[in-house]
Amino acid sequence: MTNITVFASHGGSDMQAIIDGCKSGAINGRVVAVISNNADSYALVRAQKEGIDGYHIAQSKYPDEESMVKAIHEVLDSHNTDMVFLAGYLKKIDPSIIKKYENNIYNIHPALLPKYGGKGMHGINVHTAVINAGDKETGITIHRVTEEYDSGTIIAQAKVPVLENDTPEILAARVLEREHTFLVEVLERITK
Repeated sequence: MTNITVFASHGGSDMQAIIDGCKSGAINGRVVAVISNNADSYALVRAQKEGIDGYHIAQSKYPDEESMVKAIHEVLDSHNTDMVFLAGYLKKIDPSIIKKYENNIYNIHPALLPKYGGKGMHGINVHTAVINAGDKETGITIHRVTEEYDSGTIIAQAKVPVLENDTPEILAARVLEREHTFLVEVLERITK
């Protein structure tokens, strides 16, 4: 069974999909910890409701970057983490964590990479860019995490249509709905 630590900054609905996939047995794993850089993230509330250890680890709580990174490593180690999954985590991951979990640290991105990736390309910004470009389809990419934003090996992609009257918010909701099922499909394969 794979011990998964999820990093999330806001609502945590993708994280909830992973938790539910584990509980149903579709994913051969369990979420052992949740780390958020946002004290007010609903991801931490979800973790508490599920009986999962949740941690608010942000620069504001530590004297320097090194102390903060050490705290993250301590959580990962104390929970025997096998896999790290970034589910809407909006902070760059320290290279030491990427190195330690090489090939076992993943991110979900709300577009078909390599288009619409990189610094600042998250949330509504991605969907606005897709609509402004006139693209007829968008989607979801699950990729390995490297030191450069959104540039790791692509593990899987799913396409989502862009409809004529879509606003960024409507498109975001359609992509997010597919993210929840796609995450479980991909993690089911990875954790077999």
